Amino acid sequence: MGNSRKTVMGRPRGFDMDQALERAMRVFWARGYEGASLAELTGAMGITKTSMYAAFGNKEQLFRKALQRYGAGPAAYATRALEEPTARAVALAFLRGAVRTTTPPEGPSGCPTVQGALAAGDESQAVHDLLVDWRNDAGVRLEERLRRAVDEGDLPRDADPRRLARFVMTMGFGIAVQAANDLGQAELDEIVDTAMLGWPA
Repeated sequence: MGNSRKTVMGRPRGFDMDQALERAMRVFWARGYEGASLAELTGAMGITKTSMYAAFGNKEQLFRKALQRYGAGPAAYATRALEEPTARAVALAFLRGAVRTTTPPEGPSGCPTVQGALAAGDESQAVHDLLVDWRNDAGVRLEERLRRAVDEGDLPRDADPRRLARFVMTMGFGIAVQAANDLGQAELDEIVDTAMLGWPA
C-alpha cells in the first residue's frame, strides 16, 4: 500500500515544464496579459487547465514565471549592457538589444513588459504594478551605472544620470512599440543612430 502511494506521488509530470513555460511566455508576449486567455495559454502549452494550475498556479502566477523567464532570456541584453566599458557603449548596447529582442524573426514582435500593461482592468492591477516595478527597476540599475560613469570621468561632471537613464529607457520602450507596429530592424537601428547623436561627449 505504502509503495503504491509512493509511486503515484513520485510519478513524473507528463509534460516538459520548461517547454510549457517557454510557450506561455510567447503567448503573453504576443497577446499581452489580458489578451491571453486560459484556453490559448493551455493550448499552446499542450496541457489541461488542471495541469497548469497544479504546475504553475493561476494565470497571474504563470505570468510572473513567464516574466522571470523573459528577463533571464530574451531581455537579458539589458543586464549585459550594464557591463559595457563606457556609458556610450552601455546605452548603445541597450538600444541595439531592444531592437534585436523586439524584432525576432522566429517570434512575436514588441515587448511583453510594454504590451502586457497597455490595457489593464482593475482585476489585472497587480500585473500592471508588477510590470511598472519591472521597468522602473531596469531604469534604476541603468541610472546607477551612468552615475558610476560620471564618478569615473567617463561622462562629463555636469551630465545628469537620471535624465540620461530615462532617455535611454524611453527610447527602448518606444522601440518596442514601433516594433509592434511592424517597423523592421533596419528602420529601428536608424532611430538608435539618431538617438545616439545627442549622447554627451
